Amino acid sequence: MENRITSGPVVVAGATGDLGGRIARSLLSKGASVRVLVRRDSDAAKVEALQKAGATICEVDYHNPAALAKVCEGASCVVSALSGLHYVMVGIQSLLLNAALAAGVPRFIPSDFSIDFTKLPYGNNRNLDLRKEFGERLDKAPIAATSILNGMFTDLLTGQAPVVLFPIKRVMYYGNPDQLMDFTTIQNTADYTAAAALDPTTPRYLRIAGDVLSARGLREAATEATGEEFSLFRVGGISLLNTIITVTKALTPSSKEVFPAWQGMQYMRDMFTGLPKLDPLDNDRYPDITWKRVAEVLKAR
Repeated sequence: MENRITSGPVVVAGATGDLGGRIARSLLSKGASVRVLVRRDSDAAKVEALQKAGATICEVDYHNPAALAKVCEGASCVVSALSGLHYVMVGIQSLLLNAALAAGVPRFIPSDFSIDFTKLPYGNNRNLDLRKEFGERLDKAPIAATSILNGMFTDLLTGQAPVVLFPIKRVMYYGNPDQLMDFTTIQNTADYTAAAALDPTTPRYLRIAGDVLSARGLREAATEATGEEFSLFRVGGISLLNTIITVTKALTPSSKEVFPAWQGMQYMRDMFTGLPKLDPLDNDRYPDITWKRVAEVLKAR
């Protein structure tokens, strides 16, 4: 499908974050007009960089409905790349949705970027439950919504996600070593989101994966990337991981962390089960995107 610029600017919330900033820049590179929503306490250097890149900076108070709706007027799409807990993912996104509706914006892309949480029950994964809750509100709103599901950010495999263990040349996993999982880089996700924001014909869900690999595939990718032989390290079954998650949560003081250790474990647990596997994939919708393989990311770490 050829990308085309829709009439009206694209509003991006969360652009001072990594993914949101990349989405805004990708939109600008495609010739789009971009309005970036920032708060008074947003990182000044990041805001200045976005302005220099060509974005229009709109300082907003999400709790001022009239002012928020005003900056959304005339927009063709509102894209949320906000990150946080319930206050942000349900509360602030709902205020943003209400502003889009009040301004007559035809399309809304929520901050869903994840595995397919629609296939998971409530209570399974805290952060994904927040996406499900907001999604229910979004589905009742008179606006065309599109969620982009990308699996896991491939970039996390270089260190933040303890799966590819470089020092001991092991790939850690639970359950079945042949269970396929979806991985997409932050940049590929941003470029695809930008293309979708400019495409007035997107469906409710778009599913993408820069690479689809099992634990065995990750072992091969790590071996290819480093030139050193990696092997598999099966810690145990999914039930063991569930127990570890329960214990870790119990030992973790209540905090406002978006990604405590047990949350990352929940995410990996869900991937290892195969329940939220993305299918079908919509990679071919925007053919100008070059998908980056896991081995490429591991090699460049």
